[in-house]
Amino acid sequence: MTTETITSPKPPSPVHRLGRADLGKCALAITIGTAGGAIFNYLDMPLPWMMGSMFAAGIITLSGVELKMDTRLRTLMILVIGTLLGGAFSPEILERIPRWPITLASLALFVMLSTFATYFFYRIAAKFDPRTAFFSAVPGGLNEMILLGEAAGADERQISIAHTTRIFFVVMALPFFFRIFGELGTTVRTFGDNGGSAIGPADVAILTGCAIVGFFTARLLRIPAPHITGPMIFSAAVHLAGFTEASPPALVIAVAQIVLGSSIGARFAGLTFRDLGRIVRIGGIATAILLVITVVFALVLNALAGFPFTSLVLAFSPGGLTEMSLIALSLDIDMAFVATHHIARIAIVVIVVPFVFRLLVRFGLMGPPP
Repeated sequence: MTTETITSPKPPSPVHRLGRADLGKCALAITIGTAGGAIFNYLDMPLPWMMGSMFAAGIITLSGVELKMDTRLRTLMILVIGTLLGGAFSPEILERIPRWPITLASLALFVMLSTFATYFFYRIAAKFDPRTAFFSAVPGGLNEMILLGEAAGADERQISIAHTTRIFFVVMALPFFFRIFGELGTTVRTFGDNGGSAIGPADVAILTGCAIVGFFTARLLRIPAPHITGPMIFSAAVHLAGFTEASPPALVIAVAQIVLGSSIGARFAGLTFRDLGRIVRIGGIATAILLVITVVFALVLNALAGFPFTSLVLAFSPGGLTEMSLIALSLDIDMAFVATHHIARIAIVVIVVPFVFRLLVRFGLMGPPP
């Protein structure tokens, strides 16, 4: 165990299918998340319900209060978000798609460069063992990297902390970055506005069908992140076809963000404020490395291919697909472009990274399992 390793006792995952005994802890997480979201909303923070709930749940968890989130509830909320995101697709997007292969092809280089740059930081500065450093450094796939890392003999606790802090810092930093340095103003798009009209029963049926059928179809076809990609694809199809112009109600979207934000904050379970300095130092520097690489790619692709800088930053940012898509939608940035690139990034991470790891093991660069 190195001096940079978190030494607090390792608890079971706070985000899993809960029994009756833990439902109170889930309700408490949502209550705290709602309070944090309300405060951020009152302070006119960007993406307040997700950022506020994430921040509040994280602070309370670090204080020693045990919070938990039921994966079934989290999955349901991701289905809602996916349906919402699909409504952002418009016919004019079809005209821009032929230009996307340029940036999509760049993602593979981005993933590899980001992984190895962060890997060397974790190995040299944080003193992680090679396997833990590798799976901690991959810019995406929190659950996949934990499972793959554990199977490879890495420290899944450190991997979980690394990815959780990466998502936390990226989600917290980017909205403020765009507010300070962008030309996006201080307000954000209102979710579920529907042009001021109430959503009808037919719209509810269509959107519900998109969520359910989209999820099961995506899972059957083994599409990456089926909980969000399936509903998003089906919702985009019905919106592009003109079957509906509706979106999930604003209240439902706010609840979905609260659940997602609270689940991220709850992942700090088992850590204490004594660990906080180490978490901030290691996680903050690793995230900064990834964001610097992101900005470099955005600047180069903006100069070479003319894509908007803001869209490129969000498309390449090492945050979660759901979170980055929500930020894009809230700031009225090209959400379809951003979401498509994050789906591609997840596919690269899940398919290519295990292959790269096996090559490194074959050449003796990962060392024996601890």
